[in-house]
Amino acid sequence: MWRKASAAALLALAVGYFYYGSPELPEHILRYVSLPGLQTSTSPPSGLEEVISSAWEALITLPSRQWSKVAVGVNACVDVVVSGVGLLQALAVDPGAGSDHEVLHSKEDLKEAFIHYMGRGAAAERFFSDQEVFHRIARAAAEYPGAKLYVGGNAALIGQKFATYPDLMVLLCGPVGPKLHEMLDEQIVVPPESLQETDEYHLILEYKAGEQWGSTQAPQANRFIFSHDVSNGGMSSLETFVASLEEFEPDLVVLSGLHMMEGQGRALWEQRLKEAVAAISDIPRDIPIHLELASLTDKDFMNSIMQEVMPIVSSIGLNEQELLFLSQAGAGPHAELSAWKGVPDVGRVSDILLWILEEHGRSDPSSEADLTRIHFHTLAYHILATVEGHWGNQAAAVMAGARVASSQACGLRSVDVSKVELKAPLEFSSSHGEPREALILDPAEPVTVWRRGNVTFHFTPVLVCRHPLRTVGLGDAISAEGLVYSEVKSPQPF
Repeated sequence: MWRKASAAALLALAVGYFYYGSPELPEHILRYVSLPGLQTSTSPPSGLEEVISSAWEALITLPSRQWSKVAVGVNACVDVVVSGVGLLQALAVDPGAGSDHEVLHSKEDLKEAFIHYMGRGAAAERFFSDQEVFHRIARAAAEYPGAKLYVGGNAALIGQKFATYPDLMVLLCGPVGPKLHEMLDEQIVVPPESLQETDEYHLILEYKAGEQWGSTQAPQANRFIFSHDVSNGGMSSLETFVASLEEFEPDLVVLSGLHMMEGQGRALWEQRLKEAVAAISDIPRDIPIHLELASLTDKDFMNSIMQEVMPIVSSIGLNEQELLFLSQAGAGPHAELSAWKGVPDVGRVSDILLWILEEHGRSDPSSEADLTRIHFHTLAYHILATVEGHWGNQAAAVMAGARVASSQACGLRSVDVSKVELKAPLEFSSSHGEPREALILDPAEPVTVWRRGNVTFHFTPVLVCRHPLRTVGLGDAISAEGLVYSEVKSPQPF
């Protein structure tokens, strides 16, 4: 009787909320809401997750023209994945206040930076300057119960994802040591010049949603990455990578690892960035180049990447922290925000994406910039923004990226609707300012499309894994999957 009474009370609250708080709830949403089957957090998911997952399976199709050869570089390593709180406790570090550090110099810096990002549920990556202290921490991490070794580095992870497609030949350039070479998919080709005698190790400190350490509680699962990685930090494989393209003849190039230079200091990254721009400029312009971004803290470095590198690549991939930091570094829209609160506002995200393509891309047909595509991903949703006339199959591409995020986070090959939940907004705006268009998400056709000038936006929700097993590499898998399902419209020089 008490159970029925509780259900009735909850039902009354729900009806009251919908009636008074959102009396115009769209009919296409209402038909999936089954009020008699009121659910608790332990019940099976609502019909929305099932409808979206089924729609993905029906609507995601490969493009008519697919890539045959993809070259990926240049950061690669071995990831040591451990419980962040557990490792720091094993290092006899006490919890305290969090504080961000551009470069880590000690265990205290590591603790403060970890707490800073754990409290925000945000991913970050930092360079650890002291080689001896880093190696001591690395040994402790490798010996920590439950520690696991994985393929690491954005380039290697993207290459691994591409290698799941048997008809796609993949070239990987980066500092590949014996352990990493052993772990790579057999389908991946590594030039002899990229092989080295020792591996580079990165430490991945993971935390779970709701996990607490001292007074800090993680709002969502994520990870903090750090390393003392000189090979990747100097992008030592970049010239080898570009030189190998002539013989390999790829029809797509994916570049990552620029963020690793930040920890080397301004003098090094300024010089190395100039050399990187020269090397990238040597890649034939008819080969599209995708740049995968990662966590940065130096606004000058980010601004240099934005001014010098983005205009000479065709596509970029980034998450919500990287997007906001990019806008802050370039004095773009919503740069006054210190951080996103909860799920990033779709209108604000749309404003920043448009600004990037207008300021550093080819939204103006007379522009000499090559950038025509941005793949944005956050926990709850993804957006693909493309300049008209350059890319095809983008609805399928954005859905494919969201689908792999939903399955891989749960450690599965396909989406299990009992293990995921919808967190994306069902109603949102095309811009935070004016003019703006009111938009809705139809779960049966889960891609919302809008245009601003000659830029088209494709939005799709993510079915968020309730209990993620591993968050490392999700962004890389999302970008790789989105590229597999994308095609360049021909003829279109880049």
